[in-house]
Amino acid sequence: MFEGFDPTSSFQIFPFGIILFDFLFLLVAIPVEAYILNRRLKFDKRTSSFYAISMNVFSNVIGWVIFFIIERTPIFDSYRIGIINYILYNRLPENFSPTIILVGFTTFFGTLIVKFGLLRLMIISLSDPGDKAAEPEPEDTILLMRKSRRGKRVAWQSTSLLTTTLLATALSYTAITLVVLFRALTLANPQL
Repeated sequence: MFEGFDPTSSFQIFPFGIILFDFLFLLVAIPVEAYILNRRLKFDKRTSSFYAISMNVFSNVIGWVIFFIIERTPIFDSYRIGIINYILYNRLPENFSPTIILVGFTTFFGTLIVKFGLLRLMIISLSDPGDKAAEPEPEDTILLMRKSRRGKRVAWQSTSLLTTTLLATALSYTAITLVVLFRALTLANPQL
C-alpha cells in the first residue's frame, strides 16, 4: 500500500521550517512585547500578555494574508522566486540584499501600524462602558481644558500608546533579527 513512499519528501515540499520559525518568532516577540506593555502602560501581567498575544497572532495572520494577496500581483513577479525561496526554503539568491532590506522596513512599519490599530481597538472594545464620565457641554469643555491639563493628558496617552507600540515592536524585531542572524551563522558554520 505504501510502497515507494518516502516520508521525508513531504518535508521538502511542505514548508515546515517557516512554520516552526514563525512559531519561534512568536515565542520570542510575545514576552518582549508583554514586558514593554506591562512596564510602559502599567497593565498587569495577565492583561499585557493577553494584548501581546492578540496583537502578535492577529498581525501575523494579517501579514500572511497580505503576503499571499500581494504574491499574485504582477509587481511581485520579478521578486517572486527569490522571496518565496528565502521565506519558505531558506535559499537566498545572489544580489537580493536590497530587496530584503526594503521588505524588512516595509514589514516593520506595516506591522507597527497593524499592532497599534489592534491595541487601540482592543483597549477601546475591552474597556468598561461605565468607566467613562458624562460628556460636558461644548462650552464647558473649553473651560475644563483651560482649567485642567486633561486635554493634554488625553493627547499624551495616545502618543504614549504609539510610542509604546513602537518600542515593543522594535525590541521584538531586534530579538527576532538576532535569532535569524544566529540561524544564518549556524548554517554558514556548522561547528557553532
